Amino acid sequence: MRSWSSPEVPSIADSGLGAGPVVRVHDTATQRLRSSDPTQTARLYVCGITPYDATHMGHAATYLAFDLLQRVWRDHGLDVDYTQNVTDVDDPLLERAQATGVDWTELAEREIELFREDMTALRIIPPANYVGAVETIDLVVDMIDQLDERDAVYRVDDDLYFDVHADAGFGSVSGLTEDAMLQIFPERGGDPDRAGKKHPLDCLLWQSERPGEPSWETRLGRGRPGWHVECAAIALEHLGTNFDVQGGGSDLVFPHHEMSASEATVTTHEPFAQAYVHAGMVGYEGEKMSKSKGNLVLVSKLRAAGHNPMAIRLALLAHHYRSDWEWFGEEIAVAEERLAAWRAAVSRPVAPSGSAIVEAIRAAMSNDLDAPSALAAVDEWAEDDAAADPQAGRTVRTAIDALLGVKL
Repeated sequence: MRSWSSPEVPSIADSGLGAGPVVRVHDTATQRLRSSDPTQTARLYVCGITPYDATHMGHAATYLAFDLLQRVWRDHGLDVDYTQNVTDVDDPLLERAQATGVDWTELAEREIELFREDMTALRIIPPANYVGAVETIDLVVDMIDQLDERDAVYRVDDDLYFDVHADAGFGSVSGLTEDAMLQIFPERGGDPDRAGKKHPLDCLLWQSERPGEPSWETRLGRGRPGWHVECAAIALEHLGTNFDVQGGGSDLVFPHHEMSASEATVTTHEPFAQAYVHAGMVGYEGEKMSKSKGNLVLVSKLRAAGHNPMAIRLALLAHHYRSDWEWFGEEIAVAEERLAAWRAAVSRPVAPSGSAIVEAIRAAMSNDLDAPSALAAVDEWAEDDAAADPQAGRTVRTAIDALLGVKL
């Protein structure tokens, strides 16, 4: 699948300030900050959209978080191998298509293209591998065969299920008790009450053909992949085992990332990822943001209303990526004021010294991608009227672009 165009990311090192520090990120599995310092290439997998209502601010906040991680890795001198999926066949997509009377493939293509446009406007670094579920049928079938060889697959009617307890470490990603898992599972696509399952938490690997739904002919029979195995198969194919970061929104910790990790671990006998990093949820003025409530704040609508994409990006950066927060109407006005102030500051012929502010931005971003602290440091620098360094504006502009992705 085609990705989107990549922004040009400048190098701070070219300004004579050397490489940035090692980044530390919060690992959900250990509940601790851990350094992420690969030898040469950082490997990143981020779960992508199910394309039926892209791109709301929750989507944008998540992909911005991992854009920041890529930027800090690059500033440290690393290459980045980034893979993202698109769940372009799944129940929510099919349900939306049926409800709106639109062919499911047309709906998916329309929303994926809109997502590409929004990511380009926000200057999000694209994945090298942008992979749809529809493209991965053979990969999934191969993985299910390998799981079957390890006695981790069983049949319920014509569907295939993964025995989660085939993985001795099941539960290590989320840290949830079984009771907590059972409460969450049905809310997030699980079917704990299905008759014939060995255990309520066992998850669907392969769904046999249903009337009126898309399916593919395979050696497993006609059907389509389950959600979790799709991501496990794509990540292993493009990144291998024990890659650096598995990322996504915090609503994916369980069951999605838990199940994907277990399926991959049972398949390969190796750890799936070194760290599990999750972005917080975005609400709207005291409510959950959702299509059913009619309160989705869409990047495309903000752009159509004339708001600068860099102001939209700054509005997102004002919140730490791990925090749950709510979008209010004044967010964009505050961001536009900040954008104007920064542009004025970097345009001054003589400005406060640039090296100290670059160090402050780097320190904030290497500390669990602390964008709000980086923004506060730039605000303080922009308000400083001391005349000290005629090159400061250029240096700071480069750092803001390289690390925060805001083009001034």
